[in-house]
Amino acid sequence: MTSETSSDSSSAIALPPLRPGPHQRRMDTIAIVATFGGLLFGYDTGVLNGALEPMKYDLGLTTTTEGLVVSTLLIGAALGALGCGRLSDAIGRRKTMIILAVIFFFGTLGAVVAPNLGVMLPARFILGLAVGGASVVVPVYLSELAPTERRGTLGGRNELAIVVGQLAAFVVNAIIAAVWQPATDSNPGGHDGVWRIMLAICALPAICLFIGMLRMPESPRWYISKGRDNDALDVLMKVRTEDRARAEMAEVEELAEEEAASQTGGWYDLAIPWVRRIMLAAVILAIAQQVTGINSVMYYGTKMLEVAGFSDSAAPIANIFMGVAAVIGSSICLFVLIDRIPRRKLILIGMIAVTVFHGLTVLSTLVIPEGKVQAYAVLIFVALFVLSMQTALNVPVWVCLSELFPLRLRGFGMGLSVLILWVTNAIVGQVFPTLIEVGGIRGTYGTFFVICAVFTFLIFKTLPNTSGRSLESLEESFAKGDFR
Repeated sequence: MTSETSSDSSSAIALPPLRPGPHQRRMDTIAIVATFGGLLFGYDTGVLNGALEPMKYDLGLTTTTEGLVVSTLLIGAALGALGCGRLSDAIGRRKTMIILAVIFFFGTLGAVVAPNLGVMLPARFILGLAVGGASVVVPVYLSELAPTERRGTLGGRNELAIVVGQLAAFVVNAIIAAVWQPATDSNPGGHDGVWRIMLAICALPAICLFIGMLRMPESPRWYISKGRDNDALDVLMKVRTEDRARAEMAEVEELAEEEAASQTGGWYDLAIPWVRRIMLAAVILAIAQQVTGINSVMYYGTKMLEVAGFSDSAAPIANIFMGVAAVIGSSICLFVLIDRIPRRKLILIGMIAVTVFHGLTVLSTLVIPEGKVQAYAVLIFVALFVLSMQTALNVPVWVCLSELFPLRLRGFGMGLSVLILWVTNAIVGQVFPTLIEVGGIRGTYGTFFVICAVFTFLIFKTLPNTSGRSLESLEESFAKGDFR
C-alpha cells in the first residue's frame, strides 16, 4: 500500500460502513439504466469502423470528407459536452439524460435516411451533441449517486458500456457485411445501402435509455445544490441505509454552505489558484487520453488493418479483436483494479504501457518484412495497446474527471475538460486518414509514441490522486493546496 492510499482511506472512515441490502440492488439498477447512454456513445462512435467504406462508395466520399463524417460527430460532441454540463446543472442530471435519449434517436434517424453528405453531416453533428452530452452527464450522475467505496466501480461502468457498444458495433458490422456483402470501391457489385442498417441499430438503446430514465431518481447532490434537501434525502434513503444516508446528507450540506459563501461555479473561478490547478490537471488528462490514438483504432481500425496488410474481407473480422481487447481491459479495470489502486498511479501505469506498445508496433514494421507475419504482429501489438489502454487508463480517466471538481463547479469543469477532450478527438479523427495514408503504420504509431511519452511526464507533474476519499473531502484538500 502506498502512502497515497493510506491517507485516502482515513478520510472515508467517518461515514457509517456500507451494508448489503435492497438499496445496493437499486443502485445497481440505476447504474445499468444510466449506462445505456454509454452504450449509445460506444455504438455511435464505433459503427463507422465498418460502415465507412460502403458509405464512402454510396455517397462518393473522398479522404477529406471521410474524415469529416467522423470529425463532425466529434465537433458536435465537444459542444454537447460543454452545453450539457451547464444544462445538467440547471435542470438536473436525469432530465438532461432523457433529452439526450431523444436527440440520439432523431440523430440516428437522420443519418440512416441521409441521401447525401449535406444531410449526413448535420445528422452526425446532432448525434455528436448527444454523444458529448452523455460523456459528461452519465459519469457525473453515477459519481454523485454512488457511495465513496463503490464510486470507481459504478462510475467506471459507463466506460465499460462504451467499449461494449463499440464491440457490438464491430460485431454487427461484420455480421451484416458477411450476410449482405456491401458495395465498396473494391466490391462495386455488392448491395447498396447496407451501412444504413448498421447505423439504424443505434435507435434501440436510445429507446431503452428514454424509457428507463423516466423511472430513475435525480442526483441527490444536484437536489442539495438547489436547496431541495428533503428530495435529496429521499433519494439517498433508497440507495443507502438510513444512517449512511443521513451522514452523507450532513457532509454534503456542510460543503454546499461553504461553496455558496465562496461563490464558485463558472469561468471567474479560474482566478482561484487551486481551481486553476485542478482545471490544468483535467485538461492535460483529457488531451492525453485522446492523443494516445485509441479512438483512431476504434473509428478506423478496419482501414488501419487493411494498410497493415489484411484483405478487405479479413480486416473487419480481425478488427473484432480490438473490441474484445477493449471489453476485457475495461472489465479487468472495473472489477479488479479501479478501487484497489490509486487513480493517479493507475493512469500513469496506463500511459507508460500504451507508449511501450506504440514503440513495439513501430519496431515490428522495422524488423519484420512486409507480409502476413508483419500484419499479424501489428494486429497483436495494437490489440495489446487497446487492452492496456482500457485496463489502466480509459476508465480511471473518466472517473477521475468526474471526481476532480467541486459540487457547484462540477458541471462546468467536467464540461470544459470534456469539451477539450472532444476537440482533441475531432482533430485526431480528421487527421488520421491522411496520416495513415502518408506515414503508414510506422509514421502513425511513431507519432503516437512520441506524444504519449510527453504526456506521461505532464500527468506525473500535475495530476493529484482522487480515489479513496469522498468528493467533499477532495474539495477541502484541494482548497487547502493539498494535491497529493
